[in-house]
Amino acid sequence: MSGQTRLSRRRFLQVLAGTAGALIVGIRMADAADAAPVPMDMLGDNLYGLGLYVRIDQDGGVLIGARDPDTGTGVATSLPRIIADELDADWRHVRVVPLGLGVTNNNGKPSWTYGQQVGGTGNSIPRAWRDLRAAGALARWLLLQAAAQQLSVSVDRLRTEKSTVIAPDGRRLGYGQLAAAAAKITPPQAPVALKTADRYSLIGQPTGDVDARGIVTGLTPYSLDQHFGDAVVAVLAHSPWPDGQLDQLDKGPALAIKGVIDVIELKPDPALPPGQTVIAPAVAVVAETTWIALQGRRALKLDWKPGASGKENSADLEQQATALLNSDSAPTTRVRDDGEIDKAGRKAARRVEAMYYQPWLAHAANEPMNCLVRIDKTGATLYVPTQSPQQAWTVVQRLTGLPPDQIDIRLSRIGGGYGRRLDHDYVAEAVLLAQQVKKPLRLFWPRDEDITHDYYRSGFVHKFDAIVDAKRHIIAWNQRVASASALTGRGVSSDHLWTSEVGVNDLPAGFVPNYRSDWFSLTSSIPRGPHKGMPDIANAFAVGSFIDEIAHSIKEDPLDTHLRLIGEPRLVPLQGGGAIDTARLTNVLKLVTDRIGWKDWLRSVNGLGIACWYMDGAYVAHAIEVSMQGEQLTLERVVCAVDVGRVINPQGLEGQIAGATLDALSNTLNLAITIKDGKVQQSSWKDYPLASMAQLPNTVEVITVPGDGDPAGASFLAMPSAAPALANAVFRVSAVRVRRLPLMKELLRML
Repeated sequence: MSGQTRLSRRRFLQVLAGTAGALIVGIRMADAADAAPVPMDMLGDNLYGLGLYVRIDQDGGVLIGARDPDTGTGVATSLPRIIADELDADWRHVRVVPLGLGVTNNNGKPSWTYGQQVGGTGNSIPRAWRDLRAAGALARWLLLQAAAQQLSVSVDRLRTEKSTVIAPDGRRLGYGQLAAAAAKITPPQAPVALKTADRYSLIGQPTGDVDARGIVTGLTPYSLDQHFGDAVVAVLAHSPWPDGQLDQLDKGPALAIKGVIDVIELKPDPALPPGQTVIAPAVAVVAETTWIALQGRRALKLDWKPGASGKENSADLEQQATALLNSDSAPTTRVRDDGEIDKAGRKAARRVEAMYYQPWLAHAANEPMNCLVRIDKTGATLYVPTQSPQQAWTVVQRLTGLPPDQIDIRLSRIGGGYGRRLDHDYVAEAVLLAQQVKKPLRLFWPRDEDITHDYYRSGFVHKFDAIVDAKRHIIAWNQRVASASALTGRGVSSDHLWTSEVGVNDLPAGFVPNYRSDWFSLTSSIPRGPHKGMPDIANAFAVGSFIDEIAHSIKEDPLDTHLRLIGEPRLVPLQGGGAIDTARLTNVLKLVTDRIGWKDWLRSVNGLGIACWYMDGAYVAHAIEVSMQGEQLTLERVVCAVDVGRVINPQGLEGQIAGATLDALSNTLNLAITIKDGKVQQSSWKDYPLASMAQLPNTVEVITVPGDGDPAGASFLAMPSAAPALANAVFRVSAVRVRRLPLMKELLRML
């Protein structure tokens, strides 16, 4: 039976006849201004104004727009492939272009053509799954109607394959031959039938990234590669304190450099939330070229004086957190309280306690913050490496007051996001500077600015207390977590600040009859914001390591402890809706242990460690093997199994899982941000070192579980279980239980 899809009442499929007889299919908002249709010239050569999802030209070329920004997660391939499958397009002749922000003017308010456009958050495929299939199915339906008329054959006797309609007698019409006629056919009122899974030809089949050749040859354009011919360049010298003040400034030496145009002061707007205004007081050097601007920045003579944040130290915050968790103080929020944890101790055969510490972290994307902006009488045009173009639009509109359709946000490939590009302080800075110099302007942050002026992930301290009964069942679990919320100052009510720090359904919630989770708020002036995998990654390291501690304390195979905790196949209800399928969680755990050779875990000379996690409808597990010679730790093997439901592109998923695993291992091994007297102490790759190739495994073996349910996201799915699996493996080989990250520093301290 064919599936059908119904878009929400506010969104509907639209068909247009493009230039030169092209067929254009897409989705528009019901409240979009019909008086301002997509201009025909934008449906021709102006790809940035493509405006819709699919274009089929008379020459047979198929152009598909990728709506969400690609930060390296492969959505520029997977999203168009969903459309292409329903369309039965020949993938070899499909060209993918990034769609800019889709916005129209609805009586002075923005109307979003594509719905929510967000990248790098793990939600792109689940959010687009039904919409994009509908767009592809409608285009195919129209082509079939046109072919039926030309071939004098009923539609139900025709089939499509690789951009061709085929009649029972073998006659063929290419999509290009049908495009003009198809564009004139009235779309049906009823939903178009979607393919059944057995008819998928592209979904579930591996393919390379559409940008892969361009990336490896250096031809893929990033925002830093875009140009406006007369653009000037600005680099910033920010205050080391977010609430600092400029104490002394001598512009003379910078202005004396040939090519320096101006030196401009910028200040945050205290009425705006973080991420929508200048991140800290700054002095900008505007020059003809990047090199000259950097020279001018170096020549500046300026001093800053601290505000209240000048007294802050990360070590003090950790001490405060430890004291809070060890006290009888009431938590800021009791996140979850199942059963009667205070009475569970009566059945205790063993009690296990531990504390875990995690540092502050920066995003440290390979592509530093930058923005190219041109503001003139026709409007504003920006090239922005953003994960959320709608939020970037909001910042630009507030600063310029321009109508919605006069702000053009253009999206190139992004050199990493990790949540940093969900904030748009750098966009605000670029627009403010462009308005002052009255010329197109490129803002560029050098690496030291990028690391020292971030919206960081707070440090965490975790305290656990678990009770195990005589049958080795974990019957009580009490966890207390202290951190500085990433949501502070962002318009979130105080009773929901915990949601960026702890998950109400984090494992083992729902698996232990007596379960309590408390969160304690820390006060900090250090900027904080969205960070990859929050809150799962920080909590998974502590939880996954502590389960292993429990297994060791009861002298048991950690796999047996995990399997007993997960229990029999069933659906465990989640607070807020949905359920964890324990069979799927158990399956990924067994897949990695079988592949790593877990049956020999106790007799292995090397150390083996495991961990698993659940996140947003997807399941992941890691098994890691390490060896040690002296102080040299070697990651011999890493195996990861994932279950994301239906897999769109197995090759892309494998690359994403391997990359996220390596990223998580790098975080675990080396990375920490420290604050002293309110200043971030790290400023380059030298003191914030990503893991070297020698530190990482040669390969990450990825096992993908085929599924037939709706697809779940996989952007950072592989990150939560990698860190605890590594720490558990290190314990097996060294007898050192690392409860503080970064791992290498703590391991060497304890050896």
